[in-house]
Amino acid sequence: MPKFAANLSMLFAELPYLERFRAAAEAGFEAVEVLFPYDVAAKETQRALLSNGLELLLINAPPPNYTGGEPGWAALPGGSDRFQRDVRRVLRYSEVLKAQRIHIMAGVASGDEARKTFVENLRWAADFAPYQQFTIEPLNQGDRPGYFLDDYNLAAEILDEVGRHNVQLQYDAYHAQMIHGDALKVWETFGDRASHVQVAAAPSRCEPGAGPVDFAALFTAIDNSGYEGWVSAEYTPSTKRTEESLGWMPAFEAA
Repeated sequence: MPKFAANLSMLFAELPYLERFRAAAEAGFEAVEVLFPYDVAAKETQRALLSNGLELLLINAPPPNYTGGEPGWAALPGGSDRFQRDVRRVLRYSEVLKAQRIHIMAGVASGDEARKTFVENLRWAADFAPYQQFTIEPLNQGDRPGYFLDDYNLAAEILDEVGRHNVQLQYDAYHAQMIHGDALKVWETFGDRASHVQVAAAPSRCEPGAGPVDFAALFTAIDNSGYEGWVSAEYTPSTKRTEESLGWMPAFEAA
């Protein structure tokens, strides 16, 4: 079975942010991801990571726009200047936190100009920070209405157009199931492009085990594919305390 990591934006959310790192380590996790760590000084998150012996696998870009204007996401036509400023800020966080990957979010946009903008912005980020790994991830329209990158076929086309070794696919079993109706088939078709994996049940987005996704088969397929990265638990626990929702991990490891 894969090696599992914890998304601390969704797991242990019953605790204050900085306390989640210790809780994750005590639960047996060795790696975590944080979607938007920008409310807290990078040094504080760094201390929480180091003191608990945790790797940081992923953060999202761009940071939230607290001024209330357009978020400046990567597929927004006319927003490239804002995108570049945001990416520079995210890279400063990534350098302090040693984030292995930055997920560049496409944002709400549509049409040929949005596609061109997304490709150009991804190329710029990849070339500006060739040492940094970036990902893109299709999100389903039910959760993210109007989101530009809403299909794994489109993601593959975008990656081909971008043509940069440090821009790869982020596979999410929940979104794959919600978009295409078969998370396993999506992995079998596109998994060779993935450098990061996230899992949750669909349609509930709770811990793996509920719903139509055959996680035992999915985890076996991930292992057999040669994928060597982490599989991040990115779900909303169905239990009051996150620890009570973690029984799926040893159950699948023993399968």
